[in-house]
Amino acid sequence: MEAVTHLVNDSVEFYKWSLTIADKRVESWPLMSSPFPTLAISCLYLLFLWAGPRYMQDRQPYTLRKTLIVYNFSMVVLNFYIAKELLLGSRAAGYSYLCQPVNYSNDVNEVRIASALWWYYVSKGVEFLDTVFFILRKKFNQVSFLHVYHHCTMFILWWIGIKWVPGGQSFFGATINSSIHVLMYGYYGLAALGPQMQKYLWWKKYLTIIQMIQFHVTIGHAGHSLYTGCSFPFWMQWALIGYAVTFIILFANFYYHAYRRKPSSSHKGGKPITNGTSMVTNGHSKVEEVEDNGKRQKKGRAKRE
Repeated sequence: MEAVTHLVNDSVEFYKWSLTIADKRVESWPLMSSPFPTLAISCLYLLFLWAGPRYMQDRQPYTLRKTLIVYNFSMVVLNFYIAKELLLGSRAAGYSYLCQPVNYSNDVNEVRIASALWWYYVSKGVEFLDTVFFILRKKFNQVSFLHVYHHCTMFILWWIGIKWVPGGQSFFGATINSSIHVLMYGYYGLAALGPQMQKYLWWKKYLTIIQMIQFHVTIGHAGHSLYTGCSFPFWMQWALIGYAVTFIILFANFYYHAYRRKPSSSHKGGKPITNGTSMVTNGHSKVEEVEDNGKRQKKGRAKRE
């Protein structure tokens, strides 16, 4: 018990010390004064993962077609704004794409970049709605480990990023990822419009490939910074490399099962087993059945919005 007490005390002391090197510019921004709001939201997300399927177990799934259209295209707009602000702000500030230390000054361009990164962090919290919509639509099989791991960790880790390094090299990965999200949510917005859009969505597989390339670029970028001794926190670079490696493994596993492995010819009850069309979007497996909007439900009709 004494060891636990020492561990807790040491952790508290370390956190207090870390606050002395945190970015003073962001401490008064929404959600940034303390980690507890972010942790509380993440805990509520995990609680919904447990309670949501139980609540929906004996209920008909919601279609949420209009809601999904508005949500996906709203995310397109948000991520486009983030990518645009990061690109324009970093260019105006004369950022280097190979090595860029954090500038904690109140320079207008530096504050612009920090603000865009804060919105990027907020977008990770908004993305919890991906899971909420899956569960309300009773797409329980789509809430995979990759899905949950991505959503829960990104929101928490980017709080840390904004608290201590809202600028410098942090802009690089956020710019790439938000740009990919424009394509990703654009795809889902089009898919939500109905089965008539299916013929225009032939490029879904390439979203997964682009995301895997993103993680390799991230590792290369961080590795180059470490090799050249770039004046950006080393602990952040090593953490980023380790985090990206986990995504490469999980995405590669998904890609193999979704696109490379030959489909099973198993039959159950004389009928072939089909799972729809697999698709990954930023760390979670989405088995999008675009035909859902016009497809007959197994048990009665799905609830409308």
